[in-house]
Amino acid sequence: MVSKKKTVLVLFLLLLLLLLSCVCSICVGAVMFHPLQLFTESAGSAAGRILRYSRLPRTCCSVLAGASLAVAGAVIQNVLANPLAAPNIIGVNSGAGFMAAVCCALFPFGGGWIPVFAFAGALMSVLIILGISEGCGASRMTLVLAGVAISSLFSGATDAVVTFVPDALSGYTDFRIGGFRGVTMARLQPAAVLIGIGLVLVFLLVHEMDLLALGTETAQSLGLRVRPVRLLLLFAAAMLAGAAVSFSGILGFVGLLVPHMVRKLTGNSALPLLLGCALGGAALVTICDTAARSLFSPFEIPVGIVLSLLGAPFFLWLLLGNKRRTRA
Repeated sequence: MVSKKKTVLVLFLLLLLLLLSCVCSICVGAVMFHPLQLFTESAGSAAGRILRYSRLPRTCCSVLAGASLAVAGAVIQNVLANPLAAPNIIGVNSGAGFMAAVCCALFPFGGGWIPVFAFAGALMSVLIILGISEGCGASRMTLVLAGVAISSLFSGATDAVVTFVPDALSGYTDFRIGGFRGVTMARLQPAAVLIGIGLVLVFLLVHEMDLLALGTETAQSLGLRVRPVRLLLLFAAAMLAGAAVSFSGILGFVGLLVPHMVRKLTGNSALPLLLGCALGGAALVTICDTAARSLFSPFEIPVGIVLSLLGAPFFLWLLLGNKRRTRA
């Protein structure tokens, strides 16, 4: 059990880390800026244009994507009672990416609909996984393997869409890996609305999440309507993951890495866990994005590569740890 004082301290430090990462994201790059220049530079100057139309939108994108994917991961792990579950592991991100490609193919100039289609794809994926979990009584490892299969299925379907409609996703490679290059505030706004709704919905259900963590039978004995609550939480998680994928591409491992790290620091209580995931996920993606576009300046690598280099070894460590505990 983590003390309340330690939890508050952890959340404060995560908030401080997020603020520092945002400052670095705005100031660090091929062109260096002082933080105050964001407010003092005129919009017509070269520096002002870089700050307002490149650095600021990119920082907002990394914050929203990191927070939404990390919170979605924490919710999915809670609902499925599986610490190995995450939006990219069980095919949620791939489902969102597939429907985003379909939207671009059907409505080339309907960019505002991409978050809605991506949400539909993410929801389709989580409902399939929930059906496998409840209908087949699948083990944790089986659920992960099923998620990998679903992810491959949607990835193949996305490739097919792009093959038949080559212009469906301009910059498809960047979308597949995940990154924020070229994202504007106008493109971000529809997704930000969905992310806001999803976050509000999740935080309204923190008490129900705590009851679900006790197990299905215990939660039902305490008066919780388990199935509707699970569906509502997965609905919110799909909204968060789908909206993030619509502008960031298929970013991996944020929803796996961050909830595990935060849970070690704050415990299993839903409210501090979700707050920590929102702050920690936003900080992690912002730091990784700043590194991705700064370390090899003037060349830039997609932030998804950095996240994969961090997340893949962590996932293998979790798999091996879970296997050892199963044998024990």
